[in-house]
Amino acid sequence: MKKIRVVAYGVGVVGSLIVKSLLEKDGVEIVGAIDIAANKVGKDLGDALDLGRKLGITISNDTSAVLSSTQPDIVIHTTSSYLKDIFPQVTSIVETGVDVVSTCEELSYPYLVEPELASRLDALAKKYNATVLGTGINPGFLMDTLVIALTAPCQKIKKISVARVMNAATRRVPFQKKIGAGLTVQEFKFKIDKKEITGHVGLQQSIGMVADALSWKLDRIVTEPVQPIIARMPVGSKDIKVKAGQVAGLRQRAIGILNTREVIILDFQAYIGAEEEYDSITVQGVPPINQRIQPCVHGDLGTIAMVMNSVPRVISAPSGLLTMKDLPIPRAAFSSSECY
Repeated sequence: MKKIRVVAYGVGVVGSLIVKSLLEKDGVEIVGAIDIAANKVGKDLGDALDLGRKLGITISNDTSAVLSSTQPDIVIHTTSSYLKDIFPQVTSIVETGVDVVSTCEELSYPYLVEPELASRLDALAKKYNATVLGTGINPGFLMDTLVIALTAPCQKIKKISVARVMNAATRRVPFQKKIGAGLTVQEFKFKIDKKEITGHVGLQQSIGMVADALSWKLDRIVTEPVQPIIARMPVGSKDIKVKAGQVAGLRQRAIGILNTREVIILDFQAYIGAEEEYDSITVQGVPPINQRIQPCVHGDLGTIAMVMNSVPRVISAPSGLLTMKDLPIPRAAFSSSECY
């Protein structure tokens, strides 16, 4: 069987984890790597990943050169959360006729915050016969795709409530810092105001995707301000210690409103010391649906898998800018021969 040829665009933390996982899979071949970081350009990919061996792939900042020399089937793109930042990167790929799977959160359903860029990207992808998808564990699955799937047995739906609660102590240090763990409340608010802490990116997109799938024309989507979660007692991870009264993490909610009613509520909580971890989806409908995954799905591992497992589906999908609701039901694409 012909192997799927993959170029990695972005060799940061998430990109590196995806490449390492793909190297263990049959049917896939990493043929190139792109990054703009000066400390990575010119390095062998194996050295950049700390594999202890060379891969014979030199990381380059020249997208055109890499794609023309490697002729990949798809590019896995992992650089930023915001569409306006990654738009030139993705279009430079699409214009060569190569498919893209990206972890950009806004790209998961870009029509809400960047409708003009989304339309331009869709038109370019169709012009050059390329397919573009933004996905991950959240957004991409837990708070949107899985929700959509769980509405299938319902004859009527009144309201959907989704919650994700994570103990950030089990996550990597950059994520713990991203949610403000260990800061005072004043420091947290200052960093929020300066946008040094952004909260979770993707709640709007998840609501938009679910509403679109259900043909609900929402009046508006309200994203509430990010709120600090204060430690009531000392808690900590391996690297960050949080005193009582300090910020352990954050909470953020977004609400989809239809005919003045709150019909979709997403509640995201990530903090060090969470006593209970879970992903829950409640559909008030006929019949009602109550789903709970406990502990919650691991974010990094889930994102890696969602990106990898989307690769074959994107390659076989129609051209254009797609979202997860436009593709067949997701599944594990590369693990059928693995037993535990």
